[in-house]
Amino acid sequence: MATKRITSEIFDILSKGMFICSNSPIDSIRRLYNYVDQNFDQLYDYFEEINFILERGDEYFYFSKKEAKADLERKIETAFKWIDIVDFFKTYDNSFGPGTRFTPSDILVRLKIDAGLKNKLVALKKYTKEDKFSENIQKLIEILKRDGFVDLENEIANTYKILSSFRYLEELILNINIPGEIQNEIPQ
Repeated sequence: MATKRITSEIFDILSKGMFICSNSPIDSIRRLYNYVDQNFDQLYDYFEEINFILERGDEYFYFSKKEAKADLERKIETAFKWIDIVDFFKTYDNSFGPGTRFTPSDILVRLKIDAGLKNKLVALKKYTKEDKFSENIQKLIEILKRDGFVDLENEIANTYKILSSFRYLEELILNINIPGEIQNEIPQ
């Protein structure tokens, strides 16, 4: 009976497009991670029968699904969004990645001295639809949180922690390969 409950919890999280991460600040998520890690093959077979593919990343799990090619344009637009967002946070802190802790106020302080970072944040208004820098930053964090890449670690200090699932975004970007002969044709 406990196995069905745990499998149901895993499905509830992963079917919403979220991740189960080893470094989540939430104890129940870390327990689910350990359960999936120990029972991966059985869970893979179980979920495959209902057309969900259980994927293993570096310290995280997620579902993928076979999709029609018609979704290609939507996927490309989403990839562009994530490239822009990751670029902003990597500009803020080159080591920004799993385990990193930050506060929105840290980013605001950095904006005051880094014109390049400020320009990138202005360009991200197309995703945030906010006017104030503080609201833009908060909206970007909400996007990361909603999609399972960051979690609020300390509500009082307003400290966020980057989850292992952030590697998914980093791998997405690193897997983009532009051949040399095409590279010179891309407008800057």
